[in-house]
Amino acid sequence: MNAARPPEGIPMNTPLHIAVVGHTNVGKTSLLRTLTRRVNFGEVSDRPGTTRHVEAVDLRTEDAQGHAQVAVRFYDTPGLEDAVTLLAHVAQLPGDSRPARIRAFLEGPEAAGAFEQEAKVLRQMLKADAAFLVIDAREAVLPKYRDEVELLASCARPLMPVLNFVRDGASREADWRAMLSDAGLHAQLRFDAAAPFTGSEQALFQDLGTLLPAHREALRGVAEHLQREAAARRLAACRVLATGLVEGAALHLSVPEAQMQTPVQRAQQLATLRAQMHAHAQRTIDALLALHGFRSGDAAEAPLPALQGLEGLDLFDPDALRQTGVRLGQGAAVGAAVGAAADLGLAGLSLGTGMALGSLIGGTLAQGWGPLGQRLRKRMQGLRELRVEEPVLYLMADWQLRLMLALEQRGHGATTRTDGLPTALPPAAAQALVKALHATRPARSQADWGPDSRPSARRDRCIDAVASQVAIAADEAARQAPAGAAR
Repeated sequence: MNAARPPEGIPMNTPLHIAVVGHTNVGKTSLLRTLTRRVNFGEVSDRPGTTRHVEAVDLRTEDAQGHAQVAVRFYDTPGLEDAVTLLAHVAQLPGDSRPARIRAFLEGPEAAGAFEQEAKVLRQMLKADAAFLVIDAREAVLPKYRDEVELLASCARPLMPVLNFVRDGASREADWRAMLSDAGLHAQLRFDAAAPFTGSEQALFQDLGTLLPAHREALRGVAEHLQREAAARRLAACRVLATGLVEGAALHLSVPEAQMQTPVQRAQQLATLRAQMHAHAQRTIDALLALHGFRSGDAAEAPLPALQGLEGLDLFDPDALRQTGVRLGQGAAVGAAVGAAADLGLAGLSLGTGMALGSLIGGTLAQGWGPLGQRLRKRMQGLRELRVEEPVLYLMADWQLRLMLALEQRGHGATTRTDGLPTALPPAAAQALVKALHATRPARSQADWGPDSRPSARRDRCIDAVASQVAIAADEAARQAPAGAAR
């Protein structure tokens, strides 16, 4: 990051200090979690007054040489609770300016008494280079909020209003914009800590640069870093999905013939493989959550569809698999059972659609004689090999891709369930996902390509090929998704 030379007396590479202020329970901590990807920072709750002390958290970037550095140090402050009374008190104090009267208040007994929380906020404001004023746009514009703005402005620090929860149906954004403009705060930013707008993080720092000319280049560097970080996170997520698909394609269960003689025995073995597949899918989901800064099982603070596992998705639903089989067969010369990978001897016991023996042969031959020869060899050894079908893998990939896109648009201030994932991928994205599935086929004959496999150049090439198609699918889906406006 190319930082501009800071004002006289400030060493190069000194982080920018930003206080995050506002009324109680407006989403200050949630904003910082989203900006810094620090899911463990502070406490997010619907209870008022959750933050009681000033807490610092750093936003780290990399310089041109790849060295990590602290670009911005945020200070999460307690919520203002009684600005009306405090503003009237400060107006009576001695001082030839508003900041002087604020300092007089901080030196008086009230700062350690009735206005202890407000004193923490104002003391941090005086130390900061600038402040983000976080506003819950769902609230009515009451006189107390006008007094809060006037009180904070008395510290004579650049103040950037951040309108939170603007996507909520109860948002009163127009009223807030009018009030802030009346107060002389014309630079305003929309940022939803529950569901951030595309590009809103970068816009936050770019707009702050207009208030801090001496730090403009440094803030532009922060915005560019965040953009690169988001792009890298997208690529990493695509590789997580690709790795899960390759390992899912390699997943198999070799069962002795004696344990497949009766319907009950066969059902037990199929249930075992299904359980393994669900557990495998959940591991991919957990990896996606961790990559985006969410915690697996953190349902108390930010419940997501993914935190419910796969309860809402049956990977083996016959109707869904039949429809998926049709989609996979479009433009692919793989026979009636596209990519079917159940053992030839199972006939009507395929894990997905229960296709007939002839269909199974068509799908298996389409994948090459290598996998078929291995299955026949195992059959001669008295073993039956159970695998999942490509339609099963497609359903898993489709769901996980939509989850990935939802996580990209979810902030760490969400404390209620989302409306769900996008209902369907656009055709171009779905076709790219089909190609990703086709690219997993080398894994069908590689039982050792599971999560604990040894490093393999061929396995890595397979994952790379799948990941490139997943990335195309993600780009197509994101391109056609409705985009929110940051400003």
